[in-house]
Formats: sequence, C-alpha cells, structure tokens
Amino acid sequence: MSRLDSIFKAYDIRGVVPDQLDADLARSVGAAFAKFTGAPRILVGRDMRPSGVELTEAFADGVTSQGVDVVDLGLISTDLAYYAAGSLDAPAAMFTASHNPAKYNGIKLCLAGAKPVGQDTGLADIKEMVEAGDLPPADSKGAVSEQNLLEKFADHVRSFVDVDSLRPLKVVADTANGMGGLVAPVVFEGLPYELEVMFGELDGTFPNHPPDPINPDNLKALQARVLEVGADVGLAFDGDADRVFLIDEKAEPMSGSTTTAFVAKSILEKAKQAGKSDLAIIYNLICSKSVPEIIEENGGRPIRTRVGHSFIKSVMAETDAVFGGEHSGHYYFRDNYRADSGLIATMVVLEELSRVPEPLSELRKPLERYAASGEVNVEVSDPPGTVERVSEAYADAEQERIDGLTVDLGDWWFNLRPSNTEPLLRLNLEAADEGSCKEHLSEVLALIKEET
Repeated sequence: MSRLDSIFKAYDIRGVVPDQLDADLARSVGAAFAKFTGAPRILVGRDMRPSGVELTEAFADGVTSQGVDVVDLGLISTDLAYYAAGSLDAPAAMFTASHNPAKYNGIKLCLAGAKPVGQDTGLADIKEMVEAGDLPPADSKGAVSEQNLLEKFADHVRSFVDVDSLRPLKVVADTANGMGGLVAPVVFEGLPYELEVMFGELDGTFPNHPPDPINPDNLKALQARVLEVGADVGLAFDGDADRVFLIDEKAEPMSGSTTTAFVAKSILEKAKQAGKSDLAIIYNLICSKSVPEIIEENGGRPIRTRVGHSFIKSVMAETDAVFGGEHSGHYYFRDNYRADSGLIATMVVLEELSRVPEPLSELRKPLERYAASGEVNVEVSDPPGTVERVSEAYADAEQERIDGLTVDLGDWWFNLRPSNTEPLLRLNLEAADEGSCKEHLSEVLALIKEET
C-alpha cells in the first residue's frame, strides 16, 4: 500500500501528521484540487488542531501556484465550511480529522454549492494528479484574502426554526475543546436558552477527553453535569462540530438513529401543515429499523443508502430529499445545501421541546422500538477475510453488500464493515429486546474474533 492509499479514504483525506500527511503533501493536494475544480477561487478553513496552521498555509500555497485565489475562512466548524461553499458558490477545503486523536489531521473537500467530493466524485482524480506530480505553476500566482462568515452562518442555522415560538430551556454543551466552543455560543445568541459550554477552550490536544461522542466514555462528564444543573438537554459535539449527540434530562444518551427519527418526524409534521406530502428522507443502512417505520408513519418516503456524507449528499440530490440522517450523528438538510450540520439538528430538536410540555425522555420513547448494540469497533488482522468468514456463518440468512456486510435474520440484524478512517471493523447490531441484543452481539463478536 502506498502512502496515498493509506490516507485517501472513501470520502476524505486523513492521516497521522507528519508521517502520513505533511506540508508538502498538503501543497500538492492544493494544486491538484485547484486544477480539478477549475474554479477562480477556493475557500480554506481549519479546526483547532495545531498542525492545521502549517497544513492550510501549504495547501493555500498549492492552490495559488495554479493562479487560483484563496479565501481564508480561518478557524471554523466543518458545517460552516459547507455553508460557505454553498453561500459563496465556491469549492472549499476543510482541514480536520473530526473525532480522531490529536496526532491526526485531514482534508474534507467539496465543490461549489457544497457538492461532495468522494472517491467516485473527484477524490480518485485528485489522488492521481498528486501521484503524477506534474502540476507546473501558472504564469501568475493567485491572491489570498480573509473572510469571517460566523455571524452569517449563525443566522442561517437559526433560520431553520421559528425563533419567536421558542421557550426558555437549560442546555449544556460539551464541545470537547473542539470547534463547537467557538461556533455554538454564537448560534445560541439571542435565543431564550441558558447555554453552558463545557471544555469550550479551543485545544487540538484534547486535554479533557477525546472528541468522539459516539464513545460512551466521552459522555460521562456531560451526563454528570446535566444531572447536576437540572438541564433539559445535553449536547455532545465532535472535534469539528459537524456531529452532535443528545443527552436527555435524565442523562440518558440518544442514538443518532433516534435523533434522525426525531428530526424527520418534526420536518414531516411541518410539511403536513404546509400541505406537502411524500417527502423523501434519507437514512443510512446502520440506522435502526424504527427510522423508516417512523418516516412512513408520518407520510414520508424513506430511502436507504450507504454510510458516508458524500454518498448521502449525492442521493439527496438525486431524490430531492428534504432531510437525511446517519446513526453516527450526521444530519443533512436540503435547505443547507444538502450538507450536514449538528447545530441545525440541535435547533430542530430544541424547537420541538419548546412546543410541548413533555421532557425529551418522554418524547423519545415512541421512537425507540428496538434494542441496539451501538457501534462496536474490533481490530482484526484480516478485515476482508473476517467479513467473508462471518458471511459464510450466516449463509442461510438474507444478506447484502451495499456497504460492508448486512445480515438480516428477521427479528435481528447486523452490519459489519471496515472503517473508512481507521484500521477497524465496525459492528452494529439490532434486535427485538436487550436480552436478545446482548446474546446475538456475543455470538457475532465471537465469530469476528475467532482465529483461523
């Protein structure tokens, strides 16, 4: 495997700095991205990782070497980068490694209008150009300017709800020393919410806990604080603040599937009031079976897709879907240039809480119909071979290979797929109740870990 093979993933570039990703490579990617887009200017932003300063400067140097201008957006969240690409109608590069440890960094790329750049929509072409290394400089170098879009982005996020209908709520947000510490307080300005931010200092070394909210261990401080202050809801953001996980007032975490169903139901109820029906809503294949059930019950049309933002955005464009959700905490909105935003999803949930007297712990109950394992990561020496061995063990069950291996045994199912960003197999399993979920999880894990 070449150096580039290890860092060019299915829908972004990601690796350890400087062993896999350094300034020279960032410069080459910048030149290739400029050549690939053919755009007159490219937007560049970064999260708070210390390595981002050098990498973004090198990337900008590569872009300007091709005679293309750079607009430096500075420190931003990834959803702000997508908003910038949509509102300014220009390609964008966001330097972030999302939830990965501090030694990592990466590049998320999109075209004008926030159109995705993934393996099949440009990333392979960019990789090929970088490998070839034949991008001579243009006759004249592009210029670099700066632009701050934070206030405009905050206005955009608030536009998804009826601000006048909101009532006071107490909210605690754990931003994990990530970009949520900068962006969330600005979005909440002027709203009737009492916001407390935990670990709001921007620090890409993550001194308090890793910026990965899908790991239950990283929610403990937030859960304790929600109970301590009697908050109505807790918010757990990842490092680049495009994902969010919710904690109810009893400090119980909500899965991405439950939040997807919650937001979908809210959007469909508003659509009914406006006389609209049969709206398409996307969900990925590791979401709970309750998600398509709830979409259909509320007059929507569920569309299933594989995991990953570039895939979901493409399907949303093809189907004109109004909303899309992933079990991993990504939530996509048609009116947000089909891009994902944890903050917009947060606003929708808080608006729903404002409408009714019931707490979040009650509102979530009808949406949670099955027992789920959550995502279980397993390191194995031979991921493809392990997947095939598990497939053979369930040869009599219904199987599909849209994304990894999905096995459906009627009253329980599971998906096993290689990580796009780490050397792991990811297992998600769902069953009718907690007992059978634990039983089947042990069964599948034993198969995965079985030595050949």
